[in-house]
Amino acid sequence: MDWQALTLSVKLSLVTLLFLLPIGIIFGRWLAYRQFFGKSLVQTLLTLPLILPPTVLGYYLLVVFSPNQGLGLWLSNTFGTTLVFNFEGLVLASVIFNLPFAIQPMQRAFAAIPREIREAAACCGMSPGQVLWKIELPLAWHGIVSAMVMSFAHTLGEFGIVLMVGGNIPAETQTIAISIYDRVQAFDDHSAAVMSFSLLLFSMMTISFTYWLSERSEKPHV
Repeated sequence: MDWQALTLSVKLSLVTLLFLLPIGIIFGRWLAYRQFFGKSLVQTLLTLPLILPPTVLGYYLLVVFSPNQGLGLWLSNTFGTTLVFNFEGLVLASVIFNLPFAIQPMQRAFAAIPREIREAAACCGMSPGQVLWKIELPLAWHGIVSAMVMSFAHTLGEFGIVLMVGGNIPAETQTIAISIYDRVQAFDDHSAAVMSFSLLLFSMMTISFTYWLSERSEKPHV
């Protein structure tokens, strides 16, 4: 078992979730409640990562992050840093790649909340922040949990984006998926099988725990 690669994968998944949670809530809620010109285009762009092959999206991100042009050049000249072949760039790429997995379930959950409930809360004098915290988030809890489960599992098994943007640098960008690929390339079938089974088991345990937490939150409190 490549514990270093597994630890890096879990770290990448958790850090990605830290960014995706507020992004998903903000954009999911916005898309659920607002009608505006160009909304279809915004939703199309957010759905692209579901359709595009990871290597295609990874290529475009590699171009954008390149220190020779655009955003990458500005970061290099301003901060002396780069987003290519390092953990920070991997996090940003993972956030972009997982946007639809985070936003779409939350959007559906917020859209399912009857408008009358929000209007009644506002009529009772609750501020928009209170409505969000005390009404909307508890009612949209299942969609939020579902989004986090899918995003975590998806990030844990990322391969194409990781390889294109992060490369294969031990302790820096070599995730468990990349390590499994390396073992297969080296004809080390035993190690590849052990890591694949461990990743499968770990993913199932994580998803089961999250769904258990979600079901527990559904039970009425006496």
